[in-house]
Amino acid sequence: MTSHPGQKQAFLICGTHSGCGKTTLTLGLLAALKARGLHVRPFKVGPDFIDPGLHTKICGAQSRNLDGWMVGRGWSEALFSRFMAGADVGLIEGVMGLFDGYDGKTESGSSAEMAKWLGVPAVLVVDAKSMARSAAALVRGFMDFDPALKFAGIIFNRIGGAKHLAYLKEAIASSCPEAVVLGAVPREEAVRMPERHLGLVTADEMKLDSAWQEQLSELVEKHLDIDLLLERTKYCVAEEVGGEAVRPAISQGRGLPAAARRPEIAVARDAAYCFYYPDNLELLEKAGARLHFFSPLNGESLPENCSGAYLGGGYPELFAEAISGNRAFLDSLRARARSAMPIYAECGGLMTLGRFIETIEGQRLPMAAILPFGTRMLPRLKALGYTEAVFRRECLLGAPGTVVRGHEFHYSEIVEQTQDPGLELVYELCGRRGEVLRKEGYQAGSVLASYVHLHWGSAPRAAEGFVRKCVEWDLRR
Repeated sequence: MTSHPGQKQAFLICGTHSGCGKTTLTLGLLAALKARGLHVRPFKVGPDFIDPGLHTKICGAQSRNLDGWMVGRGWSEALFSRFMAGADVGLIEGVMGLFDGYDGKTESGSSAEMAKWLGVPAVLVVDAKSMARSAAALVRGFMDFDPALKFAGIIFNRIGGAKHLAYLKEAIASSCPEAVVLGAVPREEAVRMPERHLGLVTADEMKLDSAWQEQLSELVEKHLDIDLLLERTKYCVAEEVGGEAVRPAISQGRGLPAAARRPEIAVARDAAYCFYYPDNLELLEKAGARLHFFSPLNGESLPENCSGAYLGGGYPELFAEAISGNRAFLDSLRARARSAMPIYAECGGLMTLGRFIETIEGQRLPMAAILPFGTRMLPRLKALGYTEAVFRRECLLGAPGTVVRGHEFHYSEIVEQTQDPGLELVYELCGRRGEVLRKEGYQAGSVLASYVHLHWGSAPRAAEGFVRKCVEWDLRR
């Protein structure tokens, strides 16, 4: 394969801690770089769905997750190379604090680890509110902590004004002369993003209109030296002469039966069902499926010609009344489940397949009643963390022994489960260190539902298994 180097820019926006403002600054930089006519490709370290959705809405290019544990180094590096090939700038938003990862002993799972894997420098966001010379001590500690990590510069956030910035620059110049201050952003209430129990609102709900984006872009252009940032973040990526970068191994399927048509998989996608890894959807297509997106919130139901369904996570509890009122949608789910059509659901999708959703206010709204339990919203987080699903029985996604990684993040719990001899628990969930957590993965006939958001990049044959089940159903009907 003949290749030539391509000169671009790429960097990681990271923070000293969660809540320092890196998401707002990431969105501002995306908007500003886009306004300059640059093709920006956004990425997110970690399993998060919300930030990538915001990235995508701002710059118009699909943001991708890079995750050291869920999909590993090879997948993350190949995915980054692939999408950087067609971009001018790669902007990676980190997760938590720069060095925060799976444990206190190693860098595993941290933003710092990902930056070193990809060979990109870090831009450190420091929340300087109520801080003066101590900010220099903080920066000094971050820059010295890992000599192998390169820093492109520092951005101070929530400064008090020009005098505050002068003080901060003086402290950095005297204590960290090698650190480059790229700018400082004052607190700006007008561009703050609202929050709620699951963090920032999703891109589907936020009105990220052109006026809001322009305001954010102007704020960043005014207070940051973007030219200096681009100068300090030059990145060399190998590109194929044909224009296509190295791809992750997403074509590992054995192919569809010769007599089979490409199965159509219905994917619920709207404000209630918006948590999907783009890699998962792409893997389904690579395995031979055609995807048909539909919106239950807009009164749509499963399309007549579909051979399978995928209900992702999101916020069905916020739209439970509309979902419950869409009888055609719920009836179509029940009818297809009775006909043994493959239906796969995660988190919010699982809640939809249950008997009811009980909102935080105590209102119970009936759902599809395919699974023999209801779900109830809680005021506090029920589950959060990475998890590994080991298939103990044959299921929609593969054979016993298959291992797929993912994560949980939900505020609801299963309640009032009734006895159902047809219900099987097909997953054994394990934590990052291999400890067995519990049995999960609710399979009833052709339906498989779980609270776990699986990333099929960790086991591409899971997508192939789902598509094959859809093909088999299609050939039978």
